Amino acid sequence: MSLLTDRDLTHFRENGYAVIEDVVDAAKCEAVVEDMYWFTGREPDDPETWYEPPDGLDEHFSSVGGLEMYHTQSLWDTRQDETLYQAFAEVLDEEALWVSIDRVNMTPPANEDHPEIDNALRMHWDTDISALPERVVQSWGTEQIPWGVQGVLHLADTAPNQGGFTCYPGVYRDLTELAANCDGELTVDDIDLDAYEQINVGANQGDLLIWDRLLLHGNGRNRSATPRLAQYVLMAPERFADAETRHDRIATWRDQEAIATPGDGDPRNREKERPPATLTPLGRKLLGIDPWHGWSTTAGPASD
Repeated sequence: MSLLTDRDLTHFRENGYAVIEDVVDAAKCEAVVEDMYWFTGREPDDPETWYEPPDGLDEHFSSVGGLEMYHTQSLWDTRQDETLYQAFAEVLDEEALWVSIDRVNMTPPANEDHPEIDNALRMHWDTDISALPERVVQSWGTEQIPWGVQGVLHLADTAPNQGGFTCYPGVYRDLTELAANCDGELTVDDIDLDAYEQINVGANQGDLLIWDRLLLHGNGRNRSATPRLAQYVLMAPERFADAETRHDRIATWRDQEAIATPGDGDPRNREKERPPATLTPLGRKLLGIDPWHGWSTTAGPASD
């Protein structure tokens, strides 16, 4: 049975994003949140602890809430969740996928004593748009969505004013025309954003937001009373024949290292206090240990 409704798909095509409800169950989401507090040394019931850099990470502190946590069992349990996989498979119209090894976000509420925390993430696209208006399928895309998708899992209920996902669907709809009429490569500064409606997206715990990489978006400011808690996750067509990338991904999971990290990883190596995450048969395929459709004569098995 299909997970996405016709309404979901229509909304995605017209606005560049869709919120898919009840994808991951509460227990899995809460396990990730528990690990986030373990990783940071913060206390969920003590707001005074929300604004200091995580223990031992003073030089690796993100003012927009990013945490260099990648490999807890809880994170892999959501990545290899069957329903989450189905959501990406239906949006991309592709069965053989790999999952990203991405980080999490904990953005506390705005606080006048900590103005450094009250930062919104600048509006941006998740890909190089210099090729626009042409839309050729890229390595992370499919015929259905040539430039690929990104995603965020809501680990707790997230109000529209809680510093979560914010975007400009109107710019998405006009993007080809904007690029064609721009003198040179289109940038955010070339667009009169006041002429478009900005949407602050709210969602419930377990909801998955998937967006087209061509959607102009960012994170809003947290004007609520509780932290925004989220996990970034995306899926893209597998590249099993790319032995180097495949082996790097497997080593990253096995050795619990950051991959393509926006920061510098965790110098404390706190996640290495625990054994590598256990993978399900689906998880092994999504990482790249096992193939989707039999062993390639050129790729062969990879050691796990």
